[in-house]
Amino acid sequence: MDGKFIWVGSEKLYVKGVTYGPFHPDKSCNEYGDIEIVERDFARMALNGVNAVRTYTVPPGWLLDAAWRHGLYVMVGVPWEQHVAFLDSKRQARDIENKIRAGVRQCAGHPALLCYTIGNEIPAAIVRWHGRGRIERFLERLYRAAKQEDPGGLVTYVNYPSTEYLQLPFLDFASFNVYLEAQDRLGAYLARLQNLAGDRPLVMAEIGLDSRRNGEAAQACALDWQVRTAFAGGCAGAFIFAWTDEWHRGGYDIEDWDFGLTGRDRTPKPALEAVRGAFAETPFPQETRWPRVSVVVCSYNGGRTIRDCLEGLLELEYPDFEVIVVDDGSTDATAAVASEYGCRVISTPNRGLSSARNTGMQAATGEIVAYIDDDARPDPHWLEYLASTFLETSHVAVGGPNIAPEGDGLVAECVANAPGGPVHVLLSDSEAEHIPGCNMAFRRDALKEIGGFDAQYRVAGDDVDVCWRLREKGWTLGFSPAAVVWHHRRNSVRAYWRQQVGYGRAEAMLEREWPGKYNAAGHVTWVGRIYGNGSTHGLGLGRGRIYGGTWGSAPFQPLYQPANGVLRSLPLMPEWFLVILALAALSTLGIAWPPLLLALPLLALAIGATLAQAVAGATHAPFRSYGKGGGALKGRSALRMALTVLLHVLQPLARLVGRVSCGLTPWRRRGAHGLSLPRPRTISLWSEQWQDPNGRLRAVQEALEADGATVTCGGSYDRWDLEVKGGMLGAVRIRTATEEHGAWRQLTRFALWPRFRVKWLVVTLAFVALLLLAASSQAWVACALLGGIVLGLVGRSLYECAGATATAVAVISRAGERD
Repeated sequence: MDGKFIWVGSEKLYVKGVTYGPFHPDKSCNEYGDIEIVERDFARMALNGVNAVRTYTVPPGWLLDAAWRHGLYVMVGVPWEQHVAFLDSKRQARDIENKIRAGVRQCAGHPALLCYTIGNEIPAAIVRWHGRGRIERFLERLYRAAKQEDPGGLVTYVNYPSTEYLQLPFLDFASFNVYLEAQDRLGAYLARLQNLAGDRPLVMAEIGLDSRRNGEAAQACALDWQVRTAFAGGCAGAFIFAWTDEWHRGGYDIEDWDFGLTGRDRTPKPALEAVRGAFAETPFPQETRWPRVSVVVCSYNGGRTIRDCLEGLLELEYPDFEVIVVDDGSTDATAAVASEYGCRVISTPNRGLSSARNTGMQAATGEIVAYIDDDARPDPHWLEYLASTFLETSHVAVGGPNIAPEGDGLVAECVANAPGGPVHVLLSDSEAEHIPGCNMAFRRDALKEIGGFDAQYRVAGDDVDVCWRLREKGWTLGFSPAAVVWHHRRNSVRAYWRQQVGYGRAEAMLEREWPGKYNAAGHVTWVGRIYGNGSTHGLGLGRGRIYGGTWGSAPFQPLYQPANGVLRSLPLMPEWFLVILALAALSTLGIAWPPLLLALPLLALAIGATLAQAVAGATHAPFRSYGKGGGALKGRSALRMALTVLLHVLQPLARLVGRVSCGLTPWRRRGAHGLSLPRPRTISLWSEQWQDPNGRLRAVQEALEADGATVTCGGSYDRWDLEVKGGMLGAVRIRTATEEHGAWRQLTRFALWPRFRVKWLVVTLAFVALLLLAASSQAWVACALLGGIVLGLVGRSLYECAGATATAVAVISRAGERD
């Protein structure tokens, strides 16, 4: 497996499978019948476009040989007692592991082997009985046992919606049995499963419909759209349940289900023809009218990596696209390398990334403009998945995952699992709030309507800005989980540091343009959920809550993860290093006044929290224990863990350096209207024209945000309407009341009063107490320094309240002049 798909050498394998057996065992306990019947079945499968077979028991060697002769791969199921409380007995758990080892050993190394399944649909009641943590650990134990017996074999576990909450990142790929009889519901659920699978392939291990209850025509129709929906949704494969109506389970022949593509006598049903047609048009129908796409590669001194990018673009399986390389003033051989590949090369002076993107947009002839970085390589079907999403939705922009390729070295591997990489933010399983610049595509007309990219973003931040501007227009962004690019990560700690410093500067620039998107501490308040490796984990983050339904009976049981609280998020913030610096300064003052040495335990706690967070993040990193060929990766675990911990520590520090250098500090000034005495006051506005009070309030809010203020709306239980933040320490709140005076005339009263942050008042009072203690001890040096801190906190609070008050008064007065 590599990325979201399974490969045979350098060729992508779309798994087009059927389930097979088990059948009524004969006298020799053979569950697969006569070899001549199997040969005929396999020959007919191959003729109908099937390339894989799933068995539920370990097949005999002759069946694997027969599959190989007919060009079929086999998903080998290793059965064990899943329907009982198997973990209540250590001996039973050990016997299960031995069964896995024996089954894998029996098939290891066979060329027809696709993968092993170490379990299939452990009942939700059994998982609930043992707890998901124990089940997850046991399945990992079985996975490692299988890998020890056959390091080169792929290993999966077949899950189902009732236990979708199981987190099994160690598996080589994710597999699910899903039976949904509405196409829109299946498509939506596949998008959810893709997000659960992450950067791994997703295989539908069972899909199907019972022809006995629904009719053979309905079965054929359903299987046609089930197969097409699965592959269009980015699945690496799908297995139809089943090849034949003949099925034996639990010692009994199953006579009341007819899920087969053929009858019990192997007579073909209409479903077989439907599946053959759907498999032949994987992943998309051949008659699809694809839009023309312009692929833009912007490069500055990318001569080292752009060759791999362009070679990948040459391998794209898309009928109508052009490649435009914008050489942004490179001083290396970028332009010469690009010209070797027959693409259009546009050379410009060095103006920055956004300007280069705009140059490519202006030169594009396609109705879709797709951007890929010069250090990324696309999947062969990259453009098809992007374009398909455009064809099926009204999204104006679509992005996909960017996955770090293997083989770039230890540092690049650790950087790929460190925070700060290019990630996507999703509002739902298929709608995005942000898509990263290394893999994004736009409807050209929409991109031109907003004026393209903002040229001030020379290195980073351009993708965030353009996504926000598109969404501000009321448009939506999409996400296609199969539109994959392999994106190389930085291969040195120094390069990673420089990248994160640059990202910090971009954050500061974005905050000036989009103050409403940032909180008082200067951090983006994303509405959606952030996806991608290297995500930081707040300290004490719970394992989430499972929606199980009454008595655990819900057919779909998702896992809900709680958001990080403020305290748990503090070590993740760049400004946390300023807290550490302040505690270190107080501890140093302990030389002059020993009571301040009490700050030492707090300093140790702060540093410990930073290291604990870094260790937690590195522990959650999805490092693979086995390489592409299945060989175990030995001797690197300790080194890569240590390096990943270091990167988790360095990343927020580098961001802090970049943010502070561009003015994004906790003490930055908000608003641009000077200062006004922070006291309670009332402003009355008379209007001869009636206006909806809520509309007036929204207009004031928009005017405040346009002036650079950060505004928060009051909630359902608040007696205030708007809060204008002056910074982290102070703000001003606004409450309104509108009087109706007849003849459409109104008098609107605005009450303003300053608000000092309670937590900073507590901190200030604590320093006042220390100041009094130092004075009573006649420690005048400490007293003077503590007095300076108190005056600084008080003065800063007054300053921020005064700035917020001035901004609010100016905007409200301006609104009165318009009325």
